[in-house]
Amino acid sequence: MKVAVLSGKGGTGKTFVSVNLAAAAQNATYIDCDVEEPNGSLFLKPENVTVTTVHTLLPAFDAGRCNGCRKCVDFCRFNALAFIKGKPKVFPEICHSCGGCVLVCPAGAVSEHKRPVGRVERGMHGRVSVVSGVLNLGEASAVPVIRAALAEGLTGEGHTIIDCPPGSGCPVLESVSASDACLLVAEPTAFGLHNLQMVVEMVRLLSKPCGIVINKMEAPYEPLEEYCRQSGIPVLSRIPYGETLARLNAAAQIACEQDPGSRLLFDALLQRMEAEMKP
Repeated sequence: MKVAVLSGKGGTGKTFVSVNLAAAAQNATYIDCDVEEPNGSLFLKPENVTVTTVHTLLPAFDAGRCNGCRKCVDFCRFNALAFIKGKPKVFPEICHSCGGCVLVCPAGAVSEHKRPVGRVERGMHGRVSVVSGVLNLGEASAVPVIRAALAEGLTGEGHTIIDCPPGSGCPVLESVSASDACLLVAEPTAFGLHNLQMVVEMVRLLSKPCGIVINKMEAPYEPLEEYCRQSGIPVLSRIPYGETLARLNAAAQIACEQDPGSRLLFDALLQRMEAEMKP
């Protein structure tokens, strides 16, 4: 099963849940698609890491061939091209590398060259394959690196745990697209409920089966519990807000490998996921 773990906001414990699920499953692949701030490897500490550079294609213009017809500029729906002082200019930050400008140029003045935008790191934590996308600083779009990380990681056997970026924007949609089901991590607060509702709306648009994990739970937050009941989404686990988990997290330790109680909790979560989130 390929499971996307996501949340409406940062700080809910999405990576905590993801790395512990992968470790509990053992024969699994963990893919960190939170490429702007990947930190799953801080816990999983993969060994024998290999690195692959991720490139996008950027148009380049031959001034000697360009006849100034502006067809490339008119074609670009992302406004990544402009015609300035008699020649096209490309704005790399908003270019989507669609290749359309190459196709429409009647003079053959446009070619494409590779531009590095990030990297994919792959290693092993025991029997868990760890794949992390890392976006270069200053890059505007995380999607190319997310696609590369998914392409690298979705070939594995057993469970695949996709650690998504927070929120519900384009990087999240790209991360979720390859999954069979979605596990939504929420914290029992008014803010947590509000952001969970946005993510539920997105997941339903994609017609993905889903379940909810309530993390950092000290006592039931009734508005959240009521929302889960009314929405018909099962709460698969309630993770307590306790000192043991806090200490293990602060030390970048995997709770289910260090604490027997946490192991039982994540084993049970895996079983409920398999039973209630089948595509």
